[in-house]
Amino acid sequence: MDSLALTLVVGMASGLACRIYLLRTDYRRYPGYPHSVITHLSLAAIASLIGAVAVPALAAREYTAVTFLALAAQQFREIRNLERKSLAELEELELVPRGRDYIEGIARVFESRNYLVMLTSLGSSLATFYFHWGVGVALGLVLIYISGHLRRGKYLGEIATVEPASITFKGPFLTIQGVVLTNIGLKKAREKILREGRAVIIKPKNDDARAILHDAGQRQAILHTVASLLGTKVDISERDWKPLACKNIDTGEVVLYILPNEPDMECLLQAVRMTPVLESAVTRPLKSRIGRAAAD
Repeated sequence: MDSLALTLVVGMASGLACRIYLLRTDYRRYPGYPHSVITHLSLAAIASLIGAVAVPALAAREYTAVTFLALAAQQFREIRNLERKSLAELEELELVPRGRDYIEGIARVFESRNYLVMLTSLGSSLATFYFHWGVGVALGLVLIYISGHLRRGKYLGEIATVEPASITFKGPFLTIQGVVLTNIGLKKAREKILREGRAVIIKPKNDDARAILHDAGQRQAILHTVASLLGTKVDISERDWKPLACKNIDTGEVVLYILPNEPDMECLLQAVRMTPVLESAVTRPLKSRIGRAAAD
């Protein structure tokens, strides 16, 4: 096999391996179907080919290859729009929706992973073209590892403590830790909630975490994660069983209530802790002089 063909093979193989490594099907259910997986692997093949071809093309002074990189970037931006649109349409039938912020985060992730695939393919093909295929494979593995590290964002358990909380009623008002969540009119519904309902309190570790929990999209993401992992008894037009998350306006703590199918408190705590921190919710008031002064 000549050096050019070897460069293309190593580059494409590294890019596809990177995308397969990054591809996950879990409780988020997307991409959860074979057709969605095929779509993402096909896009990865295109990104890998572009990254692998770029090196020999530029080495041969075919500078029009840069144009193909620019076109690929444009197409990957369109992928984000398509993912956002698809998830937004599915959202209409979700009993516990993800929320727009969560959907935007997922769309950004799918776009960025194509760039990671392209960079992995580009790096491994570059090393293969100028050094040796063994160097290219080694660099590809390193880049795949780095891509996997970049994939991981923060989880809620890293910025806040999550503790069990008790559900009480003040008349018809559902209350957790002094925070009123909703009005439950029927006595049988209140009895069922007291018997089967579970609640937690989320305490931010600092003012940055408090600002994140203040974001409504982040709280909706917590509810969706918990409902997906533990199940929920909410149904269409059954407002009494709807999971809720409300903020204590004085402390910034968030209380959460759910009527789960699996009433395991420890699992509920873990589900809340593993909720991803949304990029759109991240603010850092402690990075500013005023924010630090206010915290003191």
